[in-house]
Formats: sequence, C-alpha cells, structure tokens
Amino acid sequence: MKKKLAIGLLAGAAIATAAILLAQKRRKKHISMLREVSDEGYETAHDILYPGKGKRASNLRFGPVLPL
Repeated sequence: MKKKLAIGLLAGAAIATAAILLAQKRRKKHISMLREVSDEGYETAHDILYPGKGKRASNLRFGPVLPL
C-alpha cells in the first residue's frame, strides 16, 4: 500500500508542477503581448488586442447624427 501511495503522491506532484509551469508560461506570453501593444501606443485599440473578433457596429457614424 505504501508503494501505491508514493506513486500517487509523485504523480500528483508532477501534475501540479506541470500546471504551475504552464500557467507561468501563459502569463509571461500574455504580459509580453500587452507590453508590445503598449509600446506601440494601442492601449485601447480592440482590433489590436483582440484580432479574432470582427466589427461589431456596422452603423457607426461620426459627427452629429440627426434622428429621422
């Protein structure tokens, strides 16, 4: 029984370590992307931050809009 417990604990530790490393890698990638976007001056440009999403408002108008 001790051997099964030791193998289980070792497997759990390996999974936890892998999860922590994966989370750190994703965080580092996300931060580097945000840093690059910030350096370019596009802090609020959604087309740069989220390139997969299309235009949402096709009826966007500039200037004064008179109601019909």
